[in-house]
Amino acid sequence: MYQNLIKHSKVVCLGLLFFTNFHAAKAQNHLGKGNLQYVDPRIGNVGQLLVPTRPTVQQPNQVIRMYPLRQDYLDDRIKAYPLTIVSHRLGEAFSIKPVSGEVSAASWKKALPYDHDLEITRPWYYEAWLVDEEITVRFTPGKKAGIFEFEFDKTGDAYLLFQLLNGKKGSYSFQNDSVLTGMEIYHDDIPIYLYGVFNRQVIAGTLQNNQVKMLNHGESANKLVVKLMAAQPRQLSFKYAISFISAEQAKQNFEEELHGKNFKNLYTEAENAWDNVINQIEVSGGTVAQKRSFYTALYRCYERMVDITEDGRYYSGYDKKVHNSEGRPFYVDDWTWDTYLAHHPLRTLLHPGQEEDMLQSFVKMYEQSGWMPTFPVLFGDHACMNGFHSTVMFLDGYRKGLRNFDREKAFEGMLKNAEEATMLPWRNGPKTGLTDFYHQNGYFPALHPGEKESNPLVHPFEKRQAVAVTLGHSYDDWALASFAQEIGRQDTYKKYIRRAQNYKTLWKADQQLFMPKDEKGQWINIDPKFDGGMGGRDYYDENNGWTYLWQVQQDIPGLVELLGGKNGFEAKLDQLFREGLGRSKYEFWSKFPDATGLVGQYSMGNEPSFHIPYLYNFTNAPWKTQQHIRFLLDTWFKDNIFGIPGDEDGGGMTAFVVFSSLGFYPISPGMPIYTLGSPLFESSTIRLENGKQFKVIAHHASKVNKYIQSAKLNGKELKTPFINHQQVMSGAVLELEMGPKPNKDWGITN
Repeated sequence: MYQNLIKHSKVVCLGLLFFTNFHAAKAQNHLGKGNLQYVDPRIGNVGQLLVPTRPTVQQPNQVIRMYPLRQDYLDDRIKAYPLTIVSHRLGEAFSIKPVSGEVSAASWKKALPYDHDLEITRPWYYEAWLVDEEITVRFTPGKKAGIFEFEFDKTGDAYLLFQLLNGKKGSYSFQNDSVLTGMEIYHDDIPIYLYGVFNRQVIAGTLQNNQVKMLNHGESANKLVVKLMAAQPRQLSFKYAISFISAEQAKQNFEEELHGKNFKNLYTEAENAWDNVINQIEVSGGTVAQKRSFYTALYRCYERMVDITEDGRYYSGYDKKVHNSEGRPFYVDDWTWDTYLAHHPLRTLLHPGQEEDMLQSFVKMYEQSGWMPTFPVLFGDHACMNGFHSTVMFLDGYRKGLRNFDREKAFEGMLKNAEEATMLPWRNGPKTGLTDFYHQNGYFPALHPGEKESNPLVHPFEKRQAVAVTLGHSYDDWALASFAQEIGRQDTYKKYIRRAQNYKTLWKADQQLFMPKDEKGQWINIDPKFDGGMGGRDYYDENNGWTYLWQVQQDIPGLVELLGGKNGFEAKLDQLFREGLGRSKYEFWSKFPDATGLVGQYSMGNEPSFHIPYLYNFTNAPWKTQQHIRFLLDTWFKDNIFGIPGDEDGGGMTAFVVFSSLGFYPISPGMPIYTLGSPLFESSTIRLENGKQFKVIAHHASKVNKYIQSAKLNGKELKTPFINHQQVMSGAVLELEMGPKPNKDWGITN
């Protein structure tokens, strides 16, 4: 036994020597390779009014995601560290917190002050110094595994506190002096399993009557105290893996990812994973601040969706069963209302094979649940927002050449949603009378101000959103019709292409806005800037009537016609960016907190606004798109903690930044075209997965030189601000001459 102890102590000492040398060498340089140096997860960590970005540490599109639990970056205390973020903004599982000194019941609730300037946050690495506790925390992520390391500077007792983050459903258990297992119930019915190993012998206990009670091996507790046995050495490492399948699978995930690996190994793997995706796009020119904003936006686009496949199997929250993955990954955690606009199109461009896997995951969710999901997360479809925008997502992928998904089954699911699902916002399930009314009359009926809701299934806070629902489903029905036409379903095409025009039923010509109607077809007289309760939800959704005026991406020429042609369309766009609120910002934001990043009535901080500045490309003044895009990027997307104008939604908003910084944008998902803006950089190169490259060369581009003077695609004159997806994927060079004043003759279409 004595010899074993000596042998063990040598291993520990060697491990601790490596621990010290590695971190001493790395202390001054965690910037990473190439363009990784520009990624700063702190950007946007203080929200304008609502939710900030989080400094998420993870591998791209993988399960283990970690950030310190705190209110936002202004908060100087950390509550604990989650072992994983289960779903974007929908909860975490298992927490770990190091403490020094005595432990009491208050220790689990105590928030720990940290030094902002000593915190290091990289996509693949996290480090912080806890001021009062005098503890250094380090973390690096695997795919379904991670490693925490702790250095305790104080003498005296040193502990780790483990807690469940979803109530008391679950427990931790020590199997021996270094192996910890756990199970926590997430969302009431999903067990998440933990398997972890400490690099040295520890003592485990729990708290009873404010005293630490040691636990025997195999005993369980929902709050766990882990104590270092010896005063020296003062370092402790915790390696762990999680599983959504079983305790045995958690251990298997641990063995597959962490066997024989130390912190440096996993750190290097994570850094390399980010190197592969961030350095897929190379830019030159521009400012350091612009590169920081751009590459951090690109990093955000890999926060979701996440691959939950484990050894060829996955747990599905859509039928509560474990399935064979059939040789391809299964992805969850997507908010389609936010991501169909730019996030999915960006992935289709950069990683088409991965996007096909995600589309097939949607198909599997439909097969398992009976409905095509809208907000697919781990526990199932999260009833949120409005519309069936996964239909647009499928069409966009298909028209851009994606075929590796079950198209017939996808169509079946899209059609079922359109025919049988409820259209009520924030509800799942079969249709109601209000949906039947829409199918018969072409619009969703609204209530008059003060009129009592008659349908008990209408969400008490989210309301009917009658205009937003009508406009959103017009787009979705266009996408369904177009997909049906692509696969030869002419009857469906004829039926739904008519429904795509339903947006016109709510066009009020004298106000030049989309306005609500009641069940009798009578207009409801409201102030479209301000009425409709919180977020305008009686009629619109999170934004007012000025934002929803432009929600006709599927038929922009039709909207141009409604507004009196190109001149009227341009004038209305001008008015949007200049129109006053009619009240103080204080009063406006008291009802529309989502409508941040205001320029006139335009809200940069919310998804329905993304395409709007690009609509000038359908007028006789495309130069105004160039002007507005540059202004919006320069104004609202700074490289600091305030640098995101609204809820970023895990890639939903920052995909807009990636496209717009490169100089082109998918203005109408479902149509395989891009429209041009104003590139930030003199040169941008996308290394496509098919081995080709797409380059944007913007000669003389600068803060002042933002206007396109002339354009060429592959050496041939480009007269209009549009290119198609096939041209991009075939490998092309888009060459722009930029100048300080607009060429008002360039880019005008007939």
